Amino acid sequence: MADSIRVRIRAVARRSLARHPRLALLLDRFAPRSVRARTTLAACVSVAVVLAIASAAVVLLLRANLGRTVETGAREQAQVVARLATDGHLSSPLPLDHGTDFIQVVDAHGAVVAASQNLAGHPAVAPVSRRDGHTVFNLGALGDEHHQRVTTVTATTPAGPVTIYVGASLRTADAAEDLTTAALAVLSAVLLLTVGALTWRSTGRALRPVEAIRTEVAAIGDRDLDRRVPEPGSDDEIARLAGTMNAMLERLEAAGVRQRRFIADASHELRSPLTVLRTQLEVALAHPDPEVRNRLVAGALEDTERLQALAADLLLLARLDATAHDWPHEPVDLAELVRATVAARGTQAHPVSVHTPGPVLVHGNPQWLGRLLTNLLDNAHRHARHHITVRLELDPAAGLALLDVANDGPVIEPADREKIFERFTRLDDARSRDDGGAGLGLPIARDIAAVHGGTLTVLDTSGTTTFRISLPLPPAAAA
Repeated sequence: MADSIRVRIRAVARRSLARHPRLALLLDRFAPRSVRARTTLAACVSVAVVLAIASAAVVLLLRANLGRTVETGAREQAQVVARLATDGHLSSPLPLDHGTDFIQVVDAHGAVVAASQNLAGHPAVAPVSRRDGHTVFNLGALGDEHHQRVTTVTATTPAGPVTIYVGASLRTADAAEDLTTAALAVLSAVLLLTVGALTWRSTGRALRPVEAIRTEVAAIGDRDLDRRVPEPGSDDEIARLAGTMNAMLERLEAAGVRQRRFIADASHELRSPLTVLRTQLEVALAHPDPEVRNRLVAGALEDTERLQALAADLLLLARLDATAHDWPHEPVDLAELVRATVAARGTQAHPVSVHTPGPVLVHGNPQWLGRLLTNLLDNAHRHARHHITVRLELDPAAGLALLDVANDGPVIEPADREKIFERFTRLDDARSRDDGGAGLGLPIARDIAAVHGGTLTVLDTSGTTTFRISLPLPPAAAA
């Protein structure tokens, strides 16, 4: 309800400003720009509204209370005169109590029966008109015009009915009301200035760390990612903002370090085969024996194929990094993909046992998922002693498809289970590049799994090395 009212108010304000472009321009020119000024203005306006309402309520209550007090005193005075009139003890002039301006007793014919000293010899006061529900009397005969409250009481005397008019002065009430209004105005102004000053100062102190964070972030360049924003000692939103900024800078620095290391490793991996390739071609060009030349050219062709595969892997890594937030959604039957990939490899040194249930549908890129499985199978064939097992299972409770690729080769130590997924990492430094590859197979496999919203981990199993791929199932398949 409140949101709908706020939306309506904003719509009305926009329409009003649209009809008055000059007003909109004026408001835009003088509107506060900074958060500090807007917060101070909002606090002052809010306090001013509250003070205005409270002051008006105080003044109205004071006016009603003082008017009631004056009217009660005048009515008591009139009732005393009425009792005297009823008993036939009226005397002239009638004495005035404190706060009473005049007393006048008029009979049914309009003749003055008795009056106070200041109305002696004057005709009866007569009502002039009605204003705000009260009768207004012509009191010019008093010679002193001021605010008065006139109370009328009717009494029965031995000579007949009479009307008693008692006028009470509101001079004291008006003075008290004026003094209270002036005091409230002064106090409201002082309080408003105090609130504005305190809000301006406290907002400035609260925003000072934000300005320090902004200044530091503005000064950080692509080569200064080791710098950090200052963190205030408080435990508030700004401290959490500074912590989040520093955590982001740490991630950016780590990403920069990984990128530089990746570039250096890629350059090293490319430089070595290029050097060998150039040497083979130079020797083949200079060697007179055709048979030796053919062998050198054949070796150069093998190195070229290895370079081509490495370049394809590097290009795939770049594509995976660029596709991290836009992974494909093509339906893929994972069970059929496993069977087709294993069958396409033909006869290998180690037999592969495949265990799959019925169709298992996931969303992804079939070429990339096939590459993931191929990399894991290549790794398994490289390390297995006798056999390899590929098992596909479903975990409906977690909504995952679980694909395990296990081999009976050497077990990976726990300390190396994350290291093997780093790019250009080989646990066996003595293994040649011909046998061990460039160290990109497992990193590519993990990146493909991550692009598809899944994970690739090494399970803690005894006697075997098992790589587990966890891929999310579509909602319908999970159900």
